[in-house]
Amino acid sequence: MQIGYKLASEGFGPQEIIRQAVRAEQAGFDFVEMSDHYHPWLDEQGHSSFTWSVLGAIAAKTSTLGLATGVTCPTVRYHPAIIAQAAATMALISDGRFTLGVGAGERLNEHVVGLGFPSVRGRHERLREALEIIRLLWQGGYRSYEGKHLQLEDARVFDLPDTLPVIAVAASGKASATMAAELGDGLFVTEPESSIIEHFTAAGGKGPRYAEVPLAWATDEEQAVQAALKTNRWALTGWKVMSELPNPVNFDAASATVEEHHIRQQFAVGPDVQAHVGKAQAFVEAGYDHIVLMNAGPDPDGFLDFCRDDLIARVRALG
Repeated sequence: MQIGYKLASEGFGPQEIIRQAVRAEQAGFDFVEMSDHYHPWLDEQGHSSFTWSVLGAIAAKTSTLGLATGVTCPTVRYHPAIIAQAAATMALISDGRFTLGVGAGERLNEHVVGLGFPSVRGRHERLREALEIIRLLWQGGYRSYEGKHLQLEDARVFDLPDTLPVIAVAASGKASATMAAELGDGLFVTEPESSIIEHFTAAGGKGPRYAEVPLAWATDEEQAVQAALKTNRWALTGWKVMSELPNPVNFDAASATVEEHHIRQQFAVGPDVQAHVGKAQAFVEAGYDHIVLMNAGPDPDGFLDFCRDDLIARVRALG
């Protein structure tokens, strides 16, 4: 069992994200996980720095902390050749502490380069081709690839680590879980669904199983609810909405009907440690072994202290 801390790159500037990562290592977290966005979900969040630069700085300022993207889309805004190079470099400068989390992406981030955003089927086809390209480049030497959607021409990643990064593939159903088994080394999910693991293992999948646990910590329960409602109500719109809307203003409109009771249903809220443990337990019981604590509360330092003093040990004991 490994316990991770979610770095909310949409909610804090890059220097603050780096500071929180250092504090997370000091608090006893095994790893940090950081989203790779171009836009925040809501204007109220107000940030979205370049993840790869921030992760490099975190690697330089920490010594034991694992690092992961949660998750990168390697198909539209980036070409997979760039992600193959970036991930290999991160593995080298972190001394093997980096995990490449990948997924099919959201229109919110990918439409910005003016290439449009494909259908669900098209996204999955592109992600499969991207994983094939990354794997190909990590074999070394000059490589070319001709896919239905993506091409690679005479490219080589010169700096490759002796041990390649783990690739954890975001999955929400049978098709993506099967892809994770065939071309990835692990899973990445946001729901405590054991069926995803079943599809993954049925297709021969092995490796770490990452899961994000929605928490909102504060010394006052109502304060926690209000903070989550302000900055994280987008998370209750559902994946079909989350993957398709193009800008923060659209998420503001789509989440206008989210109320306090919806937050209480989705998040563990307030100071009660058992409520937070219970939320994590659902993921552990479903079979996930890399538990990412994602705090939507208003006080990151208070949450990190809470984790150091109590929560990390209790969640780790679940495994």
